[in-house]
Amino acid sequence: MNASPVPAGTPVQSYKLRRGRMGAERQEALATHLPRYAVPAGPGRLDLRHLFGNDHPVVLEIGSGMGDATLAMARADPGTNVVAAEVHTPGIGALLQGLVEHGVENVRLLEGDGRELLAARVEPGALAGVRVYFPDPWPKARHHKRRLLQPDFVALVADRLAPGGTLHCATDWEPYAEQVVEVVGADPRLELSPDRSRPAWRPLTRFERRGLALGHVVTDVLATRRAG
Repeated sequence: MNASPVPAGTPVQSYKLRRGRMGAERQEALATHLPRYAVPAGPGRLDLRHLFGNDHPVVLEIGSGMGDATLAMARADPGTNVVAAEVHTPGIGALLQGLVEHGVENVRLLEGDGRELLAARVEPGALAGVRVYFPDPWPKARHHKRRLLQPDFVALVADRLAPGGTLHCATDWEPYAEQVVEVVGADPRLELSPDRSRPAWRPLTRFERRGLALGHVVTDVLATRRAG
């Protein structure tokens, strides 16, 4: 039987699902604590103030991985709220463990596609930042359409950022970095920073350390939402 055609305009999936094992402690953390930290499911716009119980600025991180960097940044900046989106359950479990262990209250977790959340449930101008650290580079040319950092995604981010809000991407795949700079720089609402080095406040991730050990060059791309 032939597969159903994909409707026109449907975003191409930008990630590969990878299965991973979870120990008993992570499974228990998910069962016990996830309801308190999870972004509630369902349609409709998110009330970010209600979600966090305050009106602090909110950053969306798409692809938080195992959560090491997310946890470190949240602990270092308790005045900023973070919605961490990750499609892989073991990563959600690992980050959740850290949040509970350290008593961190300024992070909420989405087990799912952060791009979908951004498109369907975040108000225009609602975010202080969007972070995309080390997304899948899809290095083969025939797979480039699967890369997350495409013009339509960047336009969506620009719409959801408040004036002065930032889009921050990091990658260790140089051709992808060149594409990110080109695409982000083409959106007139975003002002690119000329600095491509890692900011001191962004900790190294596990994936990044592996890339550096292999001799990869890491590029950080930051852009600020212009006023108006």
